[in-house]
Amino acid sequence: MRYLYIIPARGGSKGIPGKNIKPLGGKPLICHSIDHALAAGAAPEDICLTTDDAAIRKVGEDYGLDVPFLRPASLATDTCGSREVMLHALEFYENLRGAYDAIVLLQPTSPLRVAADITGACALYGPGVDMVVSVTEAATNPYYNAFETGEDGALHISKGDGRFTRRQDAPAVWEYNGAVYVINPDSLRAMPMGCFPCRIPYPMPRERSLDLDTPLDWMLMERLFDSQELLDNKCL
Repeated sequence: MRYLYIIPARGGSKGIPGKNIKPLGGKPLICHSIDHALAAGAAPEDICLTTDDAAIRKVGEDYGLDVPFLRPASLATDTCGSREVMLHALEFYENLRGAYDAIVLLQPTSPLRVAADITGACALYGPGVDMVVSVTEAATNPYYNAFETGEDGALHISKGDGRFTRRQDAPAVWEYNGAVYVINPDSLRAMPMGCFPCRIPYPMPRERSLDLDTPLDWMLMERLFDSQELLDNKCL
């Protein structure tokens, strides 16, 4: 199975300015995803860092990657979706290196993933699967503690009859955590990811599912990395 590992890293970031090359745990953020791909068995030439930013490109190249293109400005706006970015990268690399069986999308904002999360998700990919996607148990459950406002203005349980009195008795509900996507290239060409009929979940624990979106997320992530470094030093 041939995988194209895509790491998308746009230059503009409103939530956390410059986040993609901001140092975390002693190295720029994108370098964690590069390390994860390599540890999962990726060949460096099959890792695509797609960016519109020369500074991000230089960090990737200094870290040992070949970054053969800068993403066009039309694919670097706030409104541009990840599908268009992946299709652009896929076309470039297939022209360069031939066809790939799957895309492995590794967003830099999930630095707590480990190589086993990538290989585990890839192991679930096969014929008939449009996408394997990493998930974690949802913080709210529509059968238990998620509510909607009805026509009467009152709160009503989102799903079911509201009779579950213990969360663990309600059906399991998952949310994407943004860490790993293994995507069928033909499916991606044919339709948006939200329309994929066959999406297989790869569950991850909540402690590895923090996604960097806000300055508060970054502060929490720094604390987690500092704590891990302290634990590692104590083990030496």
